[in-house]
Amino acid sequence: MSDCHEEVKKRVNALYNMLAEHDGYGEMRLDFKILKKGQKEIIIHCGKQYRYVVESSMRCLKN
Repeated sequence: MSDCHEEVKKRVNALYNMLAEHDGYGEMRLDFKILKKGQKEIIIHCGKQYRYVVESSMRCLKN
């Protein structure tokens, strides 16, 4: 499980920067799925899929 949401935020930021620098079209999509036990699965679609399971508690979302 990802340490709160920091790993997800870092991946989204890196993919955004990659798409912004790319000489062409690009697409990024985020899917959030509710899981059991107060967790969410976050799937980042950007050519590949990056999957993370994080706590859905708001205390993890400081920034």
